Order: sequence, then C-alpha cells, then structure tokens
Amino acid sequence: MFRLILSRIGQGVITLFVLITLTFFLVRAMPGSPYTDEKAIPAHTLARMKAYTGLDQPLPVQYFRYLKNLVVYQDLGDVIKKDGVKVSEIIGESFPVSLGLGVLSIGIALMIGIPAGVIAAVKKNTVIDFACLAAAMSGICLPSFVIGPLLAVGAGLSLKSLNVAGWSSPTDWILPAVTLGLINAAYLARLARGGMLDVLNQEYIRTARAKGVSESRIVIRHALRGGLIPAVAFVGPAFAGMISGSFVIETIFQVPGMGQHFVNAATDREFFLIQGLVLFYGFLIVGANLLADLAQIALNPRLRKA
Repeated sequence: MFRLILSRIGQGVITLFVLITLTFFLVRAMPGSPYTDEKAIPAHTLARMKAYTGLDQPLPVQYFRYLKNLVVYQDLGDVIKKDGVKVSEIIGESFPVSLGLGVLSIGIALMIGIPAGVIAAVKKNTVIDFACLAAAMSGICLPSFVIGPLLAVGAGLSLKSLNVAGWSSPTDWILPAVTLGLINAAYLARLARGGMLDVLNQEYIRTARAKGVSESRIVIRHALRGGLIPAVAFVGPAFAGMISGSFVIETIFQVPGMGQHFVNAATDREFFLIQGLVLFYGFLIVGANLLADLAQIALNPRLRKA
C-alpha cells in the first residue's frame, strides 16, 4: 500500500510539471500579448512594463525564471494589468466560494446518485430500475448550460424566496449547487448500479442467499463495500471538477468563484493568472485522485497488498 501511495504521489508531481510546462508555452503562443488592448502606450513605457514582468526575455529564460519563483519562493506571479496584485491573492479570495459550491454539489450528488444506483441494482429490470436509468441518462445528456437556465427560470417564477444570482445568502447557494449536483448524481447512479450488479452476481452473494440471509443484509453488509468502488473512484475527480470546472454555472448564477477569473484571464491574456489557475486546478485534481485511491484501498483489502 505504501508503495502504491508513493507511486501515485510521484505520478502527480510529474503530471503537475508537464501541466506547468504545457500551459506556459501554450499561453504564450496565443495571438497578441497582455498589452494588446492597451491604448496609446509610449514605446519606452511599454518596454519598461515588459521588463518588470520579464516578458521582454526569451522564452527559455522566462520559463526557468517562472519555475525558480514557483519552486524557491512559491510565487505564482503578479496580475499584469493590476499593479501589486498577486495571483495567489486572486485565488485566495475566490477559492472559498468555489470550494463551498463544490462541497454542496458533491453532497447533493452523493445523496441522490448513490441511493438511486443501489436501488436500481437491487430492483433490476423493474419499473424502478428503468426510471432510475432514464433519469440518469437525462442528467448525463443534458449539459449544465441547459439545466442551469431551466432551473433559474423555473425557480425565479415559482419560488420567490430563491435568488437566481449572487452568493450573498444561503438561498443563493441552492440553485447552482443543485444544478452541479444533479449532473454528477446521474454519473454516480450509473456507476453505483453497475458496481452493485457486478457484486450481486458474485458467487459468495449467491451462497449467502442460499443460506437464507435476508436481501437487505446482503446488500448492506456484503455488497455495498465492493459495489461502490467505481462510484468512489469517480467522486474524487468529480469533486475537483466541480470546484475547478464550474465556469458555466458560475456565469449563469453570477457566482464570484474562480471560474470567472479563468475566463477573464484568457480574454485579457493574463499569462501568470492563467498559469496559476491551471496549476491550482491541476493540484486539486491530483489531490482528489489520491484521496479517491485511498478510499478504494479502504474498500478493497486486496489493494493494500500492492
């Protein structure tokens, strides 16, 4: 088990290094520069601004300078168009909002998706099973930019107590969290159903039934532990994705999370902000995958021998 954890950590470090390198060179391959939209900047002023940020240096020099600042000083750089504002400050201000949205969303997804998948597996080939599968497929097929506006319009017309934009009160959190949660609940339901069906067809489950063990005891004591492994493997990356990939939801419901900064940074060609956000997202996903691996080890004793 210890070797497996070390291997995952090593893979995560390599992944982050590759991510940093690709992002660095790709953002600088974008047409224009952070100063493209600035009007009437004298040549000497523009040269001084580029010298301050290091953008006047050759790409290899910029790259190694960025790596040095990142590794030695843990400095993600400055926001180019905001004097004195650090990328870390932008992330620190917006991350709690995205984290709160992610926690609420994954809670909703778990409360809906896991029970639905388990019930569908236990009631295989019944009306309940078909209904759960149909709902799950609908959630998978409908993108967030469709579900979000539908919920916003429906709630705005029928539930006056729910706000459809902002993040200032608990009532503002419900609609974006439900939107993200329903989408991921659909995936969880299908994964939980498939995992449970695989376990329920195992020989030891048939033996337990032959001995007269009740169906509820079989499901709770014997099947859940192994049947939920696929769903657990999905939860880690899904949670990181909810935090880092909720750009559309944050835009629809005007949530002041990290998504808005990523979109604005890409539009304004804010190189350091894009790099910092991508690195932070990558770190979240690597960490979430590691936690998911640990959860799988806890559920599957055979992995502890790896």
